Amino acid sequence: MAKKQDKKNGNDKAPSQSYKSYKAHAGDAKVHAGDVKAQTEDAKPQGVDTKLPAGPMQPLQQAQPSPLQAPPSPGSPQGMPQLPPLTKEQEEKLKEIKAKLEKFQKKIVEKFDKYIMGVALLPPPRPKEGEKPDTEKISVLVLVDDTDSKKMSKQELKQKLLSIVDKLAQEIDPRIIPEVVILSELWQNCYDAKYDMLQLISMSAPVFDNGMLGAIKIAEIHKTMVLRKFEKYIVSYVMAGSLIQGRATKSSDIDVWIVIDDTDVKRMTRAELKDKLRAIIIGMGIEAGELTGIKNKLNIQVYILTDFWDSLKEANPIIFTLLRDGVPFYDRGIFMPWKQLLRMGKIKPSAEAIDMFMASGEQMLTRVKNELKNIGMEDIYYAILTPSQAALMLYGIPPPAPKETAELMREVFVKKEKLLEEKFIETLDRVVTIRKEIEHGVKKDLSGKEVDELLENADKYLKRIKRLFTQIEKIREGKDMLEVYDSIITIIRDVLRLEGVERVHDEEVIKFFEHELVSEGKIPAKFLRMLNEIMKAKKDYEDGKLTQPEVDKLKRDSSQLVKFLVEYMQRKRGRELERAKIRVKHGERYGEILLLDDTAFIIHDIDKEEKEISKAKINPDGSLALPAKTTLEEMEKHLAKVNIPPKVFIKEKLFGHLKDIFGKDVEVLVNY
Repeated sequence: MAKKQDKKNGNDKAPSQSYKSYKAHAGDAKVHAGDVKAQTEDAKPQGVDTKLPAGPMQPLQQAQPSPLQAPPSPGSPQGMPQLPPLTKEQEEKLKEIKAKLEKFQKKIVEKFDKYIMGVALLPPPRPKEGEKPDTEKISVLVLVDDTDSKKMSKQELKQKLLSIVDKLAQEIDPRIIPEVVILSELWQNCYDAKYDMLQLISMSAPVFDNGMLGAIKIAEIHKTMVLRKFEKYIVSYVMAGSLIQGRATKSSDIDVWIVIDDTDVKRMTRAELKDKLRAIIIGMGIEAGELTGIKNKLNIQVYILTDFWDSLKEANPIIFTLLRDGVPFYDRGIFMPWKQLLRMGKIKPSAEAIDMFMASGEQMLTRVKNELKNIGMEDIYYAILTPSQAALMLYGIPPPAPKETAELMREVFVKKEKLLEEKFIETLDRVVTIRKEIEHGVKKDLSGKEVDELLENADKYLKRIKRLFTQIEKIREGKDMLEVYDSIITIIRDVLRLEGVERVHDEEVIKFFEHELVSEGKIPAKFLRMLNEIMKAKKDYEDGKLTQPEVDKLKRDSSQLVKFLVEYMQRKRGRELERAKIRVKHGERYGEILLLDDTAFIIHDIDKEEKEISKAKINPDGSLALPAKTTLEEMEKHLAKVNIPPKVFIKEKLFGHLKDIFGKDVEVLVNY
C-alpha cells in the first residue's frame, strides 16, 4: 500500500537512518523514518494544521548522507532513489553479521531466559563534525525486563548486566557494541518526557523480540504520524494494557490511548471532532502496521478530554487502570500530573460513583435469579465484583482492576482492618477463576448444581458486603460530620465579615445568621432551617446518637448551603468593586482605575492578555502620587484585605491625573 501511494503522489523519499545502518553493515531494514514521513504527507487531510508539536516531543534522528544512495533513474517513479544492488562482498558481509547477531542473541537468551525482551540492531551513532561514520562497529540494543528485581538497585543491575552482555559480545566479535536498557529505565524516560530511546527503537531492526520492541516501534511510528497532523489537538499518547502490565504474549494486541483536546472547539461539535480525528487516526494505525510489517493489532482508543475527565470523576475502573499503568509516549502536561495525583491518593471517586457501584450489584443479582441458564455466570461475577470495588472506594482506595480486587480486599479488610472473614474472599476468588475458565474455553459449561452453589455463595457474599459497608461508614461518619461542620462555620463567618460582623463564636452563629442575613431578606429562610439541622446533627454526634441517614442528609444540605453562600459572597464582592471602579477609553483601548482606601490600582488595557498594572498612592486632596508598576497578585492580595465603603467619591484633581496616565484623548465611561 505504501509503495502504491508513493507512486501515485510522486513523493521523494531519502533512505532513512535504519536503512543506511543496514547498508553500512551490508544489511537491510524493513521500515524507516523516511517511510513514515512520506506516508504521513500522503495522508494529509484537508483543513488541518501540520506544524511540528509544541510539546515535549523530540524530532526524529536525522539520517546521515549515504554513499549508497544513487539519483533516480529515468524509469523510476519521481523522487524514488534507485539504490545499486549489493556486491558479492557486501552479501558475504551481510551473512556474516546475521550469523554473529543470531549467535549473540541465542547466548544472552540462554543466559537470562525470559528476562530478555528484545535484541535489535541499532543505526550507527551519528559521527562528530568532521569525522566519518564508523561502519565497522555493530551497535546492538538489549532490552531487559527488570520488574522482578528487588535485590539490587536499578543502576547496579544495569551495570552488572552490561558487564556480562559485553563479555558475551566480545567472545563472538569485538565489533559488537551492546547497549543494555532496562524496562523501568525506558518507562521512566517516558515519564520524564524523554523520547529519544523510543525513536531509536523505532529505527532499529529486531533480531529477537518477545513483542515489546515491535509494539514500541509501531506505536512510536503511529504517534509520529498522528502528531505531525494533529499536534494542536493531541494532549496525550499513551501505551497501556497487557504489554505494560507484563502479561502480554507474542500475539497480544498493542493498546494505545489518545486524548484529544476539545476545550476550544469552535467550527464543529465535540462529537464531530472526535469522529473526524478518530477515523483518520485509526487509518494511520493500519498504515503504520503495513509500514512496519508488524501483524499484532494496534488497538487505538480515542478520547476527547472532556469525556476523559467525566470518566475520571465517575471512577471508571478502565480510566483509573490506564492512569495507573499507562506509559506516555507523548504528553502535554495532562496525563503525568493526573497519574501523580492518583498515586498520591488525591483523585477519589464521588459518592454518586460509590452508590452506582453498589446498586449495580443488587440489580445484577436479581437478574441472575431470573435468568440463571442464560446470563448467570457473567452477572454473578459482576454482582460481587462491583460491590467489592465499591467497598474499596468507600474506604478511600481507587477502584482496582478486576484481577487485583480479591487480593486487595484480603490485604485491606481481612489482614489490616480485620473487618471481613477470609471465606468471603475465597468466594470472590472462585467466581473470578470460573469466569476466566469459561471465557478462555477451559471450562465448557456449568451444571445446575454449580450455578445454584455459586448463586447461594454470591447472595451470602453480597449480604456480608452490605454489613462491611456499615462498618466502613461508621469509621468515616465521624470524620465526615466534623468536616461538614467546620466548612459551614468557616464560610458563614466569611459571609458575616462581609456584612461588617467581625467575630462570632460557634454558639452565636445561628443568631447572627438569622439577624444579619435571613431577617434582612438577603438569604432565604430555608437555609436557616438547614443550619439549625446541621447544629443539631453536631450535638447528636457528640452524644453518640447520629445515624448514617442523618449524615447523608447533612452532606446534601451542607452542599446546597455552601454553594449558595459562595455565590452570595461573589455577587456582593462584585457589586462592591463596581462602586470603586472608574472605566475610561483612551484611543482604541479601555482602562480601569480601582480606588481602594488610600491606594489606586491602574489597569492600562483591560482587554490585553498580559495585564499592565500600576499602583499609586491617593493623596488627601484626591490627586495620585507617581504610579509604580505592580502585579495582578499584589492587587488581588490588596483586594482581599481592603473594606470598600458604601459610597466612593472622586475629587477634581483625580480627573486631571487621568490625562497624565491615559493621554489627552481620555474619556470617562458612564453607566457602562
